[in-house]
Amino acid sequence: MRKIVAALALLALTGPALAGSSDPKQAPTGSYSLETRHSQVLFAIPHLGITDYYGRFDKLSGSLSFNSGAPEKSSVNITIDMTSIDLPSHELIGELMGTGVFNASAFPTATFKSTSVTRTGPSTGTITGDLTLHGVTKPVTLDVTFGGVTADPFLNADDIGFRATATVKRTDFGITGMVWEGIVGDEVKLTIEAMFQHKKD
Repeated sequence: MRKIVAALALLALTGPALAGSSDPKQAPTGSYSLETRHSQVLFAIPHLGITDYYGRFDKLSGSLSFNSGAPEKSSVNITIDMTSIDLPSHELIGELMGTGVFNASAFPTATFKSTSVTRTGPSTGTITGDLTLHGVTKPVTLDVTFGGVTADPFLNADDIGFRATATVKRTDFGITGMVWEGIVGDEVKLTIEAMFQHKKD
């Protein structure tokens, strides 16, 4: 409790200084671990052609090798716990984890392993990698924005954040034959909020 109070006091005293920088060059080069409490994968699929239905996966793990001077030399690996799906409908959660959709008992995880990084602007880029989902591996390209770097007020670490988006087709990964196949779309929009931590020496 004392550590939390001390950290909050530090936060109040330093104020805007903890806002950090939006310049990727200010982030330390090195190995980062995914900060799992503040990272998530959201997905949206068209429903009846009139709305998007949203869900998310809450349990992720992963690592980032970040090169601030040459971001194109960076690499990332992410693992998604497919049993951590979160939806407004608890009944639908069971259906999606079942054999008719994700088949989480046979394929409990999905993974993304980068194969190339391209810088498109001062704080933007694309990451291409292999997405393995439902036992199928396909190349996927993420549009990525660097959210910033800041000193963690609770730990002796630096935090960096990213937002990534992509659109994939569920049929590319063999997710077909659902009872409600005719009322949902094929294209699924992904939004990834990822925070990584670099422990200081």
